[in-house]
Amino acid sequence: MIKPEHVHVIGGGLVGALTSIFLAKRGFEVSLFERRGDMRKLAVEAGRSINLAVTARGLKALDEVGLKRDVLDLAITMKGRMVHDMAGNTTFVSYGQKENEVIYSVSRGELNKLLLTKAGEYSNVHLRFDQRCVEHDLESNQISFTDEVSKQTHNVQAKVALATDGAWSVARQAMLANVKNFNYAQNFESYGYKELVIPAAAGGAFQLEKEALHIWPRQSFMLIALPNLDGSFTCTLFLAYEGAVSFAALKTATDVNAFFAREFAGALALMPTLAEDFFRNPTGALTTIRCAPWHVDDKLLLLGDAAHAIVPFFGQGMNCGFEDCSTLGVLLDAESDWRSLFQKLEAERKPNADAIGTLALENFVEMRDTVADAKFQLKKRIGFELEKRYPDRFIPRYSMVVFHAEIPYADAYQRGIEQEVILDALAAGIADISKIDWSHAERLMQHARPF
Repeated sequence: MIKPEHVHVIGGGLVGALTSIFLAKRGFEVSLFERRGDMRKLAVEAGRSINLAVTARGLKALDEVGLKRDVLDLAITMKGRMVHDMAGNTTFVSYGQKENEVIYSVSRGELNKLLLTKAGEYSNVHLRFDQRCVEHDLESNQISFTDEVSKQTHNVQAKVALATDGAWSVARQAMLANVKNFNYAQNFESYGYKELVIPAAAGGAFQLEKEALHIWPRQSFMLIALPNLDGSFTCTLFLAYEGAVSFAALKTATDVNAFFAREFAGALALMPTLAEDFFRNPTGALTTIRCAPWHVDDKLLLLGDAAHAIVPFFGQGMNCGFEDCSTLGVLLDAESDWRSLFQKLEAERKPNADAIGTLALENFVEMRDTVADAKFQLKKRIGFELEKRYPDRFIPRYSMVVFHAEIPYADAYQRGIEQEVILDALAAGIADISKIDWSHAERLMQHARPF
């Protein structure tokens, strides 16, 4: 067990706040520095939230610090995807087939406020807001912050620093500039996103099915909507930056309304402030970031998006970051020094972070292109049936990622590849699950790896 001491956490977002709680519960003194003002006292910035899906991995980490129930009180259950086709018809596709196989929609802002509040309840946690990290000297572990109110810059001497300052981490930039043989890859998608809203009806009623993630897949682009406690839905349009069908082509309110009337007519009828929201809210970027190493000696460790930013299409960015916190907690109890802890955390987490980064990119194609496809839906039903018949040898890929925190992302990724071969073989030449050759399935499953 590492002896409690003073730890500096850079970044008070979701992962930074939860990291502070894991440390505080073990007696560490924590100084948490956050660039933004105290969001508990301010309006949350509009247009960049993308409602979050809390799943088993995130819930496991929250449960370890006694916050699972508090978070679920902020959340709405989503049992599956409600797919909206061009004609306005809907098809419900369950995420899982067991009663507890659901995910939860939660507001990023409200969750962040809760975690900051819980962190601040510890007397050994010191929350410092309006502190922009501007420089990190890796040799001395001196960190420079500019106070966003006074505009004065001051230096902080850290013995141990944990950088949870997101995809544009200053600590990681310092590593890129100063760490020999530092590997870094940043890939932007040709797609961006725009946050929109479907307001609640009179009396706070939901205008769409409440317990579903709604999706309007349109091959090369899509609209999604997640429910909020007040009856509204946070919508996100994912669209190419350039081209005939793109953000660049939507220059006026008339363009936007005509585009939605053509592609998302059912949603348009529920969005009275569409054009206003579209031009007020920024167009967000989608990026995947991978790097190595994640640490510098026994001084600095990257966690969350600072180490492994991913696109949001598997709903695992936050959950993966919370898994980092869970692993940190285990290693704080097991290791005797920071260098060993940093090395072991990176060795365990990086292969899994790389795997979910790839899975998230693949799931974008599934969500926008194939979720409404008859063959996809057939393979989904076959996967569920295989799970019923061979539960020790087959768990659908989505279920492994979202509902089984005990299965590492990297293992889920590899098993998903193996299982796709089985699904393709069983779905070949048929259009209905009743036509499956179950003797063939039996032979295939005999060679499947047991869990």
